[in-house]
Amino acid sequence: MLLLLPLGAGVDGRDLPSQDPELIASDLHIDTTMLTLGEVDSRLTVPVAVGGKGSYNFIIDTGAERTSVSRELAGSLRLTAGNPVMVTSMTGQSRVDTVVIPDLSIKSIGQLHRVIAPAFAARNLGAAGLLGIDTLSSHQVTIDFEKGTMSVRASEKRKRFTRRDPDEIVVTAKSLFGQLIVTDAYYGGTRIQVVLDTGSQVTMGNSALRKRVGRRAGQMQPIRLTSVTGEQATADYANIPNIKVGEVAFSSMPVAFADVAPFARFGLTKRPALLLGMDALRSFRRVDIDFPNRQVRFLMPKDTRVTLPQWSSPLIPGARGGSSTKTL
Repeated sequence: MLLLLPLGAGVDGRDLPSQDPELIASDLHIDTTMLTLGEVDSRLTVPVAVGGKGSYNFIIDTGAERTSVSRELAGSLRLTAGNPVMVTSMTGQSRVDTVVIPDLSIKSIGQLHRVIAPAFAARNLGAAGLLGIDTLSSHQVTIDFEKGTMSVRASEKRKRFTRRDPDEIVVTAKSLFGQLIVTDAYYGGTRIQVVLDTGSQVTMGNSALRKRVGRRAGQMQPIRLTSVTGEQATADYANIPNIKVGEVAFSSMPVAFADVAPFARFGLTKRPALLLGMDALRSFRRVDIDFPNRQVRFLMPKDTRVTLPQWSSPLIPGARGGSSTKTL
């Protein structure tokens, strides 16, 4: 997970969410998992209960392996300290203190989790906590941008490629460390690996992709990235043409280029790769991320233009048999 700031922006935290856990706790009842989007940054949160107390807004982060909690909330609830652990963030690996959460729950799912949670400052998390793959791996996350809501619920076994809507695109992914990685993705005729990362406000690209794009990228703009540890890094931000994920073709996608630590964690330093952030996911009406079924379902915007593929590579699905591609 990372925050995005223009290069040169202040770092005093005045524009970030408050550190007071009473202000970042939701006043919604815990029997719902619906929350209006945009309440915390541009990312997604869900109300959770901790030790039977709450609800508290936790960010849904499909790019994080571990559930985390703010130090302020941990202190308020007097959670027991655990052993330090090594955590991989956008800016590298760090040794982080942990706390023991004996019963974290999203009530609509009816499942309690005992979590050894790394503890970070609330101003760096942007919320009371963060739900990672360890608590999401058996569930489906639905992000409905059209309605402005999101939900987390138990997953149901599905047949592959079964569509629920004619405007729905179904993409099958592989699982690595619990994360879903889409391999049916391309830049032009070059296959790329795509990791879905709802905890990141911006889509990240590695150096291998940047080298492949070369001068075809738009003008680069330097930006500053802040990770959950509070450490910062810089990246070059540009619009990239001809990105394709499954049957979805992006005519232009903003990408921040930097060799952030998750690329190395996933073994994606030599191959072109993307961490697909919220800026790209918001292009759709709805996104379903189904971890047990290893499926991602994109509901296209209304009146989406359907075109034939623009690329001639035989590797591109849709270049065979004259099938269509939907372009954003």
